[in-house]
Parts: sequence; structure tokens; C-alpha cells
Amino acid sequence: MKTFKRILLGLLAVLAILILFLPLSIFTDSLLGASRLDALVNTTVPGLNGGPDVRAYVARPEGEGPFPTVIMIHEFFGLRESIIGKADLLAKEGYIVIAPDTFRGSTTSWIPRAIYLVSNTKPEDVNADLDSIYAWLETQSDVDANRIAIAGFCYGGRTSLVYSLHNNKLAATVVFYGSPETDPEVLKNLPGPILGIFGDADQSIPVEEVRTFDDALTDAGVTHTVSIYADQPHAFVEDVAGIQAGGAQGKAWAEMLEFLDENLKNAPSSRNGKSISYAAEFDWYYYAMLAYEHAFGSASHQHH
Repeated sequence: MKTFKRILLGLLAVLAILILFLPLSIFTDSLLGASRLDALVNTTVPGLNGGPDVRAYVARPEGEGPFPTVIMIHEFFGLRESIIGKADLLAKEGYIVIAPDTFRGSTTSWIPRAIYLVSNTKPEDVNADLDSIYAWLETQSDVDANRIAIAGFCYGGRTSLVYSLHNNKLAATVVFYGSPETDPEVLKNLPGPILGIFGDADQSIPVEEVRTFDDALTDAGVTHTVSIYADQPHAFVEDVAGIQAGGAQGKAWAEMLEFLDENLKNAPSSRNGKSISYAAEFDWYYYAMLAYEHAFGSASHQHH
């Protein structure tokens, strides 16, 4: 009995330490990381309708334009160098790319803080900030305002889909392993074609759900391509070095370039969607699985 009590007390002590440690670690990370964005952003976009300003990184191609433009949304951890590199790489293909900070001043490599940021970021606030980004792009002389698309990775993949259901001016949408919407009645309101890229080893988004998404887009009459990459984990399109090395990362990037070339750069400036009132619910199960994937699962390679 005494041994059992010791074990129980030990477990309770460990649990108490964890309960105290996690909030403290999140607070400490927020203090240490207060200036992380300073080294990443080069533009401040005025907030629309009295909203907060939005900090962002903008990459421009050579030449005068106007250029087709891509809003690129960061992953689970916030705006980081991997997204900056992807923005620069895409700009070399003749696109203006703007990568906004959707966490309003925060970025991290610490998974508990990433969970905190995602769970405390309201979709309606993200949409409002992206409205500011979109309105600013429309005023830029080197932006082709009829050819603005959105692309996102992980959390940003879901965010891109949600924003496309909010802004019916977007020309195209790219979702890299973001939690999909599977209701055809909702998806039929997408304003343009969509590309979805997923890995079949991603435990946060089961292959069956991806196939349901594909079928729902077909039922909704949305022009689309949904690709499932064999043996690939969540967050498998990691960075420029991985893309340039080829393999699945290079193929997925090339697929996006082909999609954007057809549906943004060389597409007529027509829109299919209608503005709807779409309130995206916070999917606790998906984000719990996403945290697991980044901490212990297929995406544990990515938190550096």
C-alpha cells in the first residue's frame, strides 16, 4: 500500500509540474519571441474599417507587372522562414506573393504555444485581416487585381479554404494538407478552381476524408484537382531545399505551379462564387490530431 501511495504521489507531482510548466513555457516563449517577426516581415498593411494593421512579407518578381498574385498562409507555427523561402521561390515564377502574419504578432517553434495560438485565433479575425490584405493588394499598381489567389499550408490550408468561402473575388485556391470542408452545398460557393494536396500518411486528415472532399467538390460542380501523395506525412512540403531536392516535395510544388499557371496566370478573369455567410467552426479533434502529428507523429520532422 505504501508503495502504491508513493507511486500515486509521484504521478500527481509530475502532473502538477506539467500543469504549471506548460502555461509558464507558453508565457516565456511569448516574451522571448516578441521580436521574431521583425526579421521576417517587410510590409505593414493598413487595417480595413478600423481593424488592426497586418504585418506581412511581400516577394515581388522582376519586371513592372501587373502580376498575378498569391496570398500565402503560414502553417501551424505562424509565419516562419520556411514560408518566406516559399514566397521568394514562387515570386521567381512571375507572381507577387504576400505572406501575412495571421496570429497578430506571434510566431513560434514551441508546440504548446502553437496550440495556444491556433486555439485563440478566431476565424472571423483571420478573415478580417485577410480582407485588409486583399483590399491593399487591389490598390497596388503592380498587382493584377483580377488574378489574386490564395494558398496555404497545414493550418494555412484550412484558412485558405475558409477565406475562399468568404471572399468571392478570389481566382483560385490551393490547400496543402488543410482540414477540408465536405458539404457540397457549401463548396459550390467557391469562387474559382481549387487544388488540394495531401499525404496518405497524415493521421490528422484521414485519406477517407480527403476522398470525401474530392467527391463533394465534384458534386458541387467545382473545377478541382485533389492529389494524395503516397507515403507522405503531414507537412511534407517543408522548405525550399526540400522542394529543390525533388521527390514528393518537388512534385507537389510543380503541381501547384501548373495549377496556378492554368487557373491564375493564364485564366480569364471570371468568377463563379457567390458571397455567403460561412462561419467556420473550430474543429477541436482536427487540431488535437494536428498537435499530435507535429509533436509525435508524421510531422514531427517539421518543428525546427
